[in-house]
Amino acid sequence: MSDNKPVIRMDAEPPAGLEGEGFFATQLSSVVGLARKHSLWPLPFATSCCGIEYMAFLNPTYDGSRFGMERNSFSPRHADMLMVCGTISKKLGPVLQQVYTQMAEPRWVVAVGACASSGGIFDTYSVLQGIDKIIPVDVYVPGCPPRPEQIIEGVMQVQALAQAESVRRRDMPEYQNLLESYGIK
Repeated sequence: MSDNKPVIRMDAEPPAGLEGEGFFATQLSSVVGLARKHSLWPLPFATSCCGIEYMAFLNPTYDGSRFGMERNSFSPRHADMLMVCGTISKKLGPVLQQVYTQMAEPRWVVAVGACASSGGIFDTYSVLQGIDKIIPVDVYVPGCPPRPEQIIEGVMQVQALAQAESVRRRDMPEYQNLLESYGIK
């Protein structure tokens, strides 16, 4: 008989810390960052063809749930990642800003596709030329429409931001000044 121990596979690397028999000690911000990284609840704000690609990202082929996105939240109060997919008209801008302000901190914004990032091919008076005119954007996903693999890359960038962000960053004056520059209190 061999003394083979069972192999325990962990999907997430533990944060740096002190460990021993029956205990593990690390910084609180490391544990909070790890939890935030693997429990993103997206709020899809899909208005056009990028929304279809976002739906493809959630199907079993690409499996968005492996990133901790087990459920889409269709309530801003239960979401922490706003996925803006598609063209945003100037009339829809205040609605998007209201949805953003109703989200609890910490919150991240992903501009999916050329239209959400820069207005895309619609250089007209009625289309907002990028959602960063009304809300702060954390990650831009390029493409018209972007492939699901690109959306996965954008989500992974948000995960990296969520893990590295300090627990107190959202209380800092720099962040408050950023929100005030967008007219958000």
